[in-house]
Amino acid sequence: MRRFKICVFTGTRAEYGLLRPLMRLIRADKDSLLQVIASGTHLSPKFGLTYREILKDGFKIDMKARMRVGNDSPAGLCAAMSDGLVSIARAYDRLGPDAVVILGDRFEALSAAIASVLMRIPIIHLHGGESTFGVIDESIRHSITKMSWLHFTSTEKYRKRVIQLGEEPSRVFKVGAVGLDSVRTLKLLEKPDLERRLGIVFDGPVAAVTFHPATLESGSAGEQFLALLNALDLFPDLKLVFTMPNADTGRGEIVKLVKRYVRANSKRARAFISLGQLGYLSLLKHAAIVIGNSSSGIIEAPSFRIPTVNIGDRQRGRVQGPTVIDCAPRSADIAAAIKRGLTIGFLKKCGVSKNPYGDGKASPRIFAVLKARIRKGADLKKVFYDLRP
Repeated sequence: MRRFKICVFTGTRAEYGLLRPLMRLIRADKDSLLQVIASGTHLSPKFGLTYREILKDGFKIDMKARMRVGNDSPAGLCAAMSDGLVSIARAYDRLGPDAVVILGDRFEALSAAIASVLMRIPIIHLHGGESTFGVIDESIRHSITKMSWLHFTSTEKYRKRVIQLGEEPSRVFKVGAVGLDSVRTLKLLEKPDLERRLGIVFDGPVAAVTFHPATLESGSAGEQFLALLNALDLFPDLKLVFTMPNADTGRGEIVKLVKRYVRANSKRARAFISLGQLGYLSLLKHAAIVIGNSSSGIIEAPSFRIPTVNIGDRQRGRVQGPTVIDCAPRSADIAAAIKRGLTIGFLKKCGVSKNPYGDGKASPRIFAVLKARIRKGADLKKVFYDLRP
């Protein structure tokens, strides 16, 4: 019996970290052949050449699909998507996959999805049905849903939303968030090892800070981030570990402000282009609080039972657990949220909370369904599923 070629597309460091447990299952299966296409910021020196993390983990990169990701203007992102569409299509043509796995809602993923549809390759979509009101990812995510053949969602609410978008219920599965698989299985760094890696001593509370542009709020990235920095000034005993933003419109302004702030606060602040999944999850293990507007504060951080201060609208609409404190992107509101998150009462609440995104066993569930369905073959003649009135 021939081996089924399952291609995994990855365009960012964060996305790869989520996909890694599933990639290992595919690679270990005697009936499957794992193919990997690395694209987007993985191939950019500006973003740390993170494709090397894939190789370091022992995976073979079958094709590199280059995209110009250095220009974070809207026109620059359009050019990057155009590059991606051409280079990813060439990769598909050479590899001939039976299916392609695409996660989430990034513009890099949209290029991969469009190429898949035009080349009649079934799409396995992870993390569909979610909602993020403040970014263009909202539209991209739902667009990829409509192009996809199988859907694996992180919560029941999102499974129902994918069906509401007209997808056949028998092809939509609630499995939990794949990012929690690594939280459950990775051997995380102990505090001394993490301190050496980050170059900062955890002799007090530490905050993991990640702030991305809210791409539907034109021109506000720098203003909102300045509000966050002003709030952090009010907590001089809080050590700060910044991770740099995604390749979105407005990224450059945030990066400049981070670098300037770290230079002015070198005794308590560090900044990193990429910590890798091991470094980042280890940071969450030892951090006192997560601050910013990254999905990791909503999805992964609750598994460590630490508070998250979620700023602005970028993640508004996502399912949230009791460890998350929402606030407006204003200095006073951010400061109040941080203060609340660090209170004994709220920390106790976090300590007994349950992550609404599952148990960290999503990848085995995905692979079991994926393998069974690929054997049967994919009928790409989709019919819009109408909800009953």
